[in-house]
Formats: sequence, structure tokens, C-alpha cells
Amino acid sequence: MSRKSQRNRTSAERQDPQASLPNRRGIVIGVIVAVLLAVVVGTLLFKGDRPQSSQVTTVGNPDPLASLHSPMLGDAAARVHIVEFIDPACETCAQFFPLVKQMMAGDPNRIRLSIRHVAFHEGSDYAVKLLEASRKQDKYLPTLEALLASQAHWAPHHTVQPDLVLQAVAGVGLNIEQLRVDMNSPEVAQRMEQDRNDAMALKVTATPEYFVNGRPMPSFGLQQLQTLVSEALQSAY
Repeated sequence: MSRKSQRNRTSAERQDPQASLPNRRGIVIGVIVAVLLAVVVGTLLFKGDRPQSSQVTTVGNPDPLASLHSPMLGDAAARVHIVEFIDPACETCAQFFPLVKQMMAGDPNRIRLSIRHVAFHEGSDYAVKLLEASRKQDKYLPTLEALLASQAHWAPHHTVQPDLVLQAVAGVGLNIEQLRVDMNSPEVAQRMEQDRNDAMALKVTATPEYFVNGRPMPSFGLQQLQTLVSEALQSAY
């Protein structure tokens, strides 16, 4: 986001050194008044063009890509940071997730991945709640991988079937009763709202969507993602 500001400059003409003293005093006073007026006008213009601190919003996340609350894979000290917006019912997300993991495995300890959840498909918010709740049992990654691997079963035609979602994660070892409770917790609702708001701020309209060290893909595709990651690695290491 760019900011523009305006600056006003004023200048005073040099006076004739042969002018009389009274005339000089009148001219000096006039110059001082003109300069003061210019300063006041310039200040008003500057303030009017520049956002004031009282106008800056502090509601929500000041940086939509900040994802301290989000699940992370890889070394936390890695200098290349991929942020992925994912819908668990998205077929392309299921196809790309193993590819991203392969990319990370090719450069161990240098790439990390943060995952943001968005529910674009019908009923997908149920699967997102389940994923968020699985984190309380330290089983997020196996739960995500189980869902993506069996996506065609529990989300036919991208429409989520809640009962089938629970069947899909039966082998993960989750405490299902505790999972149901955690799915409706305020913490889960807050994280989902945060991801949804940040996705809107970043104009994410489809999944998966990737940002690499803050840079979006120019267009969607595996090659475009690989190029962004490669450029980030060259810059960071």
C-alpha cells in the first residue's frame, strides 16, 4: 500500500539593498507572515493526506499472513516460509499437499509451512472444525493426511458428509468424544474466523493458495510455486 504526501515550498524575493528602512521592515514582516501561512497550509495538507493514528484499524490481524496461531510443519527457524490456504474438501488441495511436503523434504530445515483453513465448499466448515480440534490432541498432521487421502469418500462432489468425516479419521487414534467437545470451543471458532478474515483481506478466492515469504503466485500452478520457493531459497541462503 502506497502513501502520498504533498509538500509546499515558498520563497521570498530578495529586496533592493537601497530600499528605505521602514520599507524593509514592512517587507520582512510580510515575508514572515507569508512563510507562517505556508507552513500552516502545508501542515494541514500533509495531515489531510496521511492517515492519522486514530484512523488506523487495530481490529483483527494487522498482518494477514501472520499465522502464529496456525499449524506449522518444518523447522521454525527456516527462512523460507510458505503460507497455504487450504480447504480440506478441495480436490486440488489433496493433490498438492504431498507435492509441497516433497518440496520441503528436498530442502530440509530451510522451508517451513503454515496452514490456514478456509471453508469454500459446502459443509467444509465441519471438516475444518475437526482439524482445528485435533490439534488439542496433538494429532493435527495425521488427521489432515487421513482426510486428504480419503477425501473422495467423505466429500463426494465437494459436498462434505459429516458422518463420513468421522469414519475417515477413525484410525488416527483420536478421542472422538473429546473431539466433538473441542470442535465447538470458542478457541476453534476464533481461529476459524481469523483465517476467514485474513483470506478475505488477501483476496483468496480459491484453494489451495500459496504465499512464499509474503509473495503470492503470479498464477496458479506447481511450476509457479516451485519457482517462488527456489527464488526465496536463493535469496535467503
